[in-house]
Amino acid sequence: MTWRRLQPAESRLVSTRRELLKSAAMLAAGRTLFAGPGEIHLGCQTNAWPINAQDFANVLAIIRKIKDYGYEGFETGFANVQAQFDHAADARRQIEAIGARFYGVHIFLLQYDPATHVAPPELYERVAQGGAKLGAERLILSGTPPPDDAGRKRKADALNRAGDFAAKLGMTLAYHTHGPETEHNYAELEFLLKETDPAKVGILFDAGHAFEVGSEVPSFIRRHHARLAGLHLRDYKSGDQVPLGQGGFPLQAVVDVLRQTGWSGWVLNEEERLTYKPGDSAVKPARDALFRAFGRKI
Repeated sequence: MTWRRLQPAESRLVSTRRELLKSAAMLAAGRTLFAGPGEIHLGCQTNAWPINAQDFANVLAIIRKIKDYGYEGFETGFANVQAQFDHAADARRQIEAIGARFYGVHIFLLQYDPATHVAPPELYERVAQGGAKLGAERLILSGTPPPDDAGRKRKADALNRAGDFAAKLGMTLAYHTHGPETEHNYAELEFLLKETDPAKVGILFDAGHAFEVGSEVPSFIRRHHARLAGLHLRDYKSGDQVPLGQGGFPLQAVVDVLRQTGWSGWVLNEEERLTYKPGDSAVKPARDALFRAFGRKI
């Protein structure tokens, strides 16, 4: 066989063909190319509203409300959809009929595996399998802070294993942060970023929680935007959570950093409260502030 050097035009064609084949392979493996460079999707968590998880019509009504507010997609806790896992095909059709993308199914617990400080495999595997059938694009895990680096390493290893499992289902794994992971100059989160595989584990960075505990938000996003699977935004004033845009959260600075870095992904508004469900009274003004900041039509 005789070899020759490719001419520049031929090289470009080969490179383009390789990129197309790579994209096709990723899609075949169940990995969706969600966003182009700088493309930002706006979504909302369902936990601003009271939900009867035993009444799927009520869950669908909240998803429809989110869509009507102009959000592209939604995130919800696993308790709201697990009753549909055994007949997921019909439930998925009903979700897709609304036209809102299912950003991710979230496992938040009051108690976690004491060894790994995240949900145990028997739970997250069941939720991932059920969530994938419903069309969820991500498995989202929350956790608690381990007391030392040995515990943090076990937590990171557990997240890598969960990421492996999610990938086999065509999902991606996102670890959702709370205040403790971002304290002390992001000590735990920096550790997890170093010890987890970027191909397996993304970070759903709750920028509102970080702001609440006094951590600097825009600079963290600038440093680690490539690892972010999404952002949760919320706002606080005098220690109390208020609708986004009504407190001190640096919303415009965050938007500016996202634009400057060319980051693409999901930004989700989360208007939960510890003692009550504010619903539309918080989501509507928060939506207005978020859409204005991103220059979207309200």
